[in-house]
Amino acid sequence: MNPNNIDQQIHQRIQSFVSELSGLVRQAAVEAVRSALTGQGSAAPAAPAKRGPGRPRKVQAGAAPAAKAPKAKRGKRSTADVSATAGKLVEYIAKNPGQSIEQIGKGMNIHTKHLKLPAKKLLEDKKLKTTGQRRGTKYFVK
Repeated sequence: MNPNNIDQQIHQRIQSFVSELSGLVRQAAVEAVRSALTGQGSAAPAAPAKRGPGRPRKVQAGAAPAAKAPKAKRGKRSTADVSATAGKLVEYIAKNPGQSIEQIGKGMNIHTKHLKLPAKKLLEDKKLKTTGQRRGTKYFVK
């Protein structure tokens, strides 16, 4: 056999394989574009990309913007508010002596951070007394 003939046959087969493969790739690309444009296809549609944490939501044309929730009031509480909470605190402790501030908060259904200032004022006014330290502090009415 002639080596040039074998080389030509190999080259021809490689060329036919490349052209057949190129046609298949082109056909697959056309199908992918068609399914993307029409929203149809054999594959399941891809999930939309998730938005980043700081990006605002896209407002649709003609849609009214959503109403924003009112912001929580920040700043100092009034003296009357602290005094009212202190009065409730004294009443609760008189009925339930020897509880920690966490237990008192659960019993009164008030967050402990809202009880700290009234408790401090009541301790300064000597209307309450405590035993223990830190989280082990128990409150009693004098």
